Amino acid sequence: MQTSQPVASACPLPGKSRQARVVWGDRVLTVGGGAPVRVQSMTNSDTVDVIGTAIQVKQLALAGSEMVRLTVNTPEAAQAVALIREQLDRMGIDVPLIGDFHYNGHRLLTDFPQCAQALSKYRINPGNVGKGDKHDVQFGLMIEAALRWDKPIRIGVNWGSLDQELLADLMDQNNRRVTPWNARSVMYEALISSAIESAGRAVEMGMDPNQIILSCKVSGVQDLISVYRELAKRCDYALHLGLTEAGMGVKGAVASAAAISILLQEGIGDTIRVSLTPQPGESRTQEVLIATELLQALELRSFVPSVTACPGCGRTTSTTFQELTKQIEDFLRFQMPLWRDRYPGVEKMKVAVMGCIVNGPGESRQADIGISLPGTGEAPAAPVFIDGEKRMTLRGENIAGDFQAIVENYVEKRFGLREAFTV
Repeated sequence: MQTSQPVASACPLPGKSRQARVVWGDRVLTVGGGAPVRVQSMTNSDTVDVIGTAIQVKQLALAGSEMVRLTVNTPEAAQAVALIREQLDRMGIDVPLIGDFHYNGHRLLTDFPQCAQALSKYRINPGNVGKGDKHDVQFGLMIEAALRWDKPIRIGVNWGSLDQELLADLMDQNNRRVTPWNARSVMYEALISSAIESAGRAVEMGMDPNQIILSCKVSGVQDLISVYRELAKRCDYALHLGLTEAGMGVKGAVASAAAISILLQEGIGDTIRVSLTPQPGESRTQEVLIATELLQALELRSFVPSVTACPGCGRTTSTTFQELTKQIEDFLRFQMPLWRDRYPGVEKMKVAVMGCIVNGPGESRQADIGISLPGTGEAPAAPVFIDGEKRMTLRGENIAGDFQAIVENYVEKRFGLREAFTV
C-alpha cells in the first residue's frame, strides 16, 4: 500500500543573489543574499521642499517602506537632501534615502558632497548618463562618487529610456543573423545587456559586486517576467523588481501583483516597488500597502496582523461585520508603528471577523483571535474564539468596541509579556 507524500511548500526558495549593504549612520539594511525581500517606494513631492518631503518620507516609512527614493534633479534638490536627512533623524524616522539621478547625476554628486554623503544608495540610469564619449566619463564620475562615499548603487534600466546607441548596435547585429530575432527579443536583450555591461564597468572601476543592484523595468506583465527570468540566469547581482508605469488604482495594483508575484515565487527578486499612479486625493502610501500585502500574501514577510473576513452573501445582509472588519484593519495598521518594537511577533497575528454561522466559527477557531457575528435570522450573539477555543459571547449594541478591546488585551498579554493569554 502506497502512502501519500506530504505536499511540498509553495514558498519560493531563498534568493541566491549577492548581498548588498545599505548603510545610514550606524544602521545597516541588507539586500539580497537570502535577506528578506525589501519594500521600497518613492516620494512625489518636490525635493526642494524639505519639510514636505520629510513628512512624505515619514508617511511612507511608517506604512512599511524600508527604503525611500528621492528625485535629485537640480542643484537645489541636491542641497536639500542633507537637510531632509537631518529632519528625518530629528523625527526619529529610521529609513535610508536613495537618490534618483538622471542626466546630471555626475555633476550633482561631484558638486554637492553633502548630498552624496547623506544618501544611502544611488540609482543610476545608464540610458541617460550621456551620449557618445560622454557616456563612459559621466557614468564613471557617478561610480567614483559611490566609491568615495562607500555607497551601493542600483543600475536601473528602463525601456522608456534605453541607451539608443546600444539598441541600434544590437539591431544591426540582429539584421546580420541568419534567423533574426523579433523586435521584442532585441528589446529584451538591450535591457539586459545595458544592465550587466554597466555593472561590469563599475566593477572594473573598483566597485564591489556585492554593492551593485540591477533592475530592468518594463510596463508589461509578460515582458517583465521574461526579462527578469533571463536576467537572473545571466548574473548573480541582487535584483530590484517593479512594473514601471503600472497605472492607476485596481489596474496598477493587479498588474504589479501579477508580475512581481510570479517572479518572487520563482525565487527572483530582492527588493520590490509597486509603482502606482495615485488616484486624485489618494495617499502615496497606497503603493507601500499593496507591496507589503503582496509579500504577506506570499508568506515571505509579515508586516501587520492579517484579518480574515468573509465576502458577504444573502446570509450577511447586516453591514456590522463589514464595518467591524474595516475598523479592526485600520486599528491594527495604525497601531503597528508603536507595536513593532513593543510587541515583537505581533505582525504574525491572525484575526478573523466573520459574518454568519456557516464559516464563522471554523475560521475564527483557525485564527489567533476571531469573532463570528450573527447573520440574517441568527441569534443576536457573537462568539469570540481565542487560540482556537470559544472564550466568550458578546451581545448588545457595542460588540465592535468590546471586540477591539479584547484584541488590544490579547496583544498586550501574548506579545508584551510573552505569556499565554487567559481570560
